[in-house]
Amino acid sequence: MNAPLPHALRRLAVIGAGPVGLTLALEAAARLPGWQIRVHDALPVDHDVSGDPRALALSRGTLQVLERLGLWRDLAARTAPIRCVHVSQQPPSLAALSSRLRDPELTIDAASEGVDQLGGVLHYGTLVAPMRRRWLALCQQFPQRLSSAFGLKVASADPTELQADLVVIAEGGVFADQARRAIVRDYRQTAWVGTVEIDGGDAGTAFERFTTQGPVALLPLPTPAEAAPGRRRAALVWCVRRDDDPVGELDTAQRLAVLSSILPPAVGRLIGLSPLKSFALGLNAERRLVEGRCVRIGNAAQTLHPVAGQGLNLGLRDAMALVEALRQHRHDPDAALRQMSQRRTPDRWALMATTDFLARSFTWELPGLTTLRGLGLAALHIAPPFKSLLARQMMYGWR
Repeated sequence: MNAPLPHALRRLAVIGAGPVGLTLALEAAARLPGWQIRVHDALPVDHDVSGDPRALALSRGTLQVLERLGLWRDLAARTAPIRCVHVSQQPPSLAALSSRLRDPELTIDAASEGVDQLGGVLHYGTLVAPMRRRWLALCQQFPQRLSSAFGLKVASADPTELQADLVVIAEGGVFADQARRAIVRDYRQTAWVGTVEIDGGDAGTAFERFTTQGPVALLPLPTPAEAAPGRRRAALVWCVRRDDDPVGELDTAQRLAVLSSILPPAVGRLIGLSPLKSFALGLNAERRLVEGRCVRIGNAAQTLHPVAGQGLNLGLRDAMALVEALRQHRHDPDAALRQMSQRRTPDRWALMATTDFLARSFTWELPGLTTLRGLGLAALHIAPPFKSLLARQMMYGWR
């Protein structure tokens, strides 16, 4: 066991200046005055990330983190609120045997949970650009304590080589490009992502539709000022089997027609579809977040299937828990790391298990599986206490 660190030697190196790494750095800068903090990132300091169009689904807990960091006021107008989550199954199952279970679906709405919104959706660049500006401004304001090393790829996360007492790896990447970790499962699924233009429907609803191929999700996006009345946009995540991909060979019109046949009428009328990009899906996770004085958070610790849309939120909870543990154990980082690891275990493993089960269930060819899933959705819908518990999990994680 390493001895407690003297006050003057506390140095924190953060590898990765994405949303998880920057959240950690900003929170640590505010709450850990006894630590020197250095952020490393391979992108050059003048690289413009503001135009990155990737959609990020943020839970209510994450919105609270952004408010705490002083970022939410400027981001709110550029974030599409999620006021309702609609989960359903296509095609309808034998759940129709019961009149109460006629439509196997689950809806969770913010008003029923006593909040104004369950979460929000914004573009990656919209979030990361102001976080990066805030960090660089703090580095100029407090150069003795805060610093950056942009434009250089870190060759080793060894604390000694980085001249740090604690290293946090927050640079994850996507499943296909990652080195394999302790827990690996290739789902043999592909996610096609892009943007859908919709006429009508509820702009504040996020949709998830279970199909025989995999889940299809639509997340509301901020509506451009020039959009026609009633028109809106949504981020699309369309998961299919890799060995029987029904999307790759289709043109845009055909993809739009297939999507229209899959999604429920409540979505509205699909009238446009952007070019789609694809990436492989899998689980790639470490068993532990902490190894010595090196901590992995976010996608560097666990890359999940997007079926629940919670990967980023999980990473941010890792970051906040680490800072809180270091604050509580000011003179003993090892005790802080033990606390952080223990407290994050239930939330982390619960979400990994849930997404893994759901992802693999689409590869099982078991009689009655579709019916069971439909019955489960319908049962949750008519059981308010369990539905509320699920909503709390979506908003804040396992507490």
